[in-house]
Amino acid sequence: MNIYFAASIRASREKVDDYAKVIKHLSNHGNVLTEHIGDKNKIPLEDKGLSESQIFNRDLNFLLRSDVVVADVSIPSLGTGWEIAKAEELMKTILCLYHVQEGKRLSAMIKGNPNITLREYSTIKEACVQIDEFFNNLK
Repeated sequence: MNIYFAASIRASREKVDDYAKVIKHLSNHGNVLTEHIGDKNKIPLEDKGLSESQIFNRDLNFLLRSDVVVADVSIPSLGTGWEIAKAEELMKTILCLYHVQEGKRLSAMIKGNPNITLREYSTIKEACVQIDEFFNNLK
């Protein structure tokens, strides 16, 4: 199973360590096509020398090849929102993970969308449990 993991890259990298842990856990369920999102050093290197168009085409190709999309939507990101909308258009199965934080609210466009499985978490351990339950329900 090919998994497309989406999360904030340019908007903020504050959760990159959490992304790395989620990606490692997702690897138990399949091939994560976008492992670079969880690498502190790889994003600037991997995208170095690529035009915006090349990055777009690379990531769109990953999305087209994916069977499932898992997105961390804790940090608002235009790119992640676009990827989720495109995944929905492509009829992909979508799991959105949201780190609950006091004073923060998730967009109704994600929270109210019946085509998205949304799971809230407080710790990465909880996120991993949610991931396991999601993939177990796919089988």
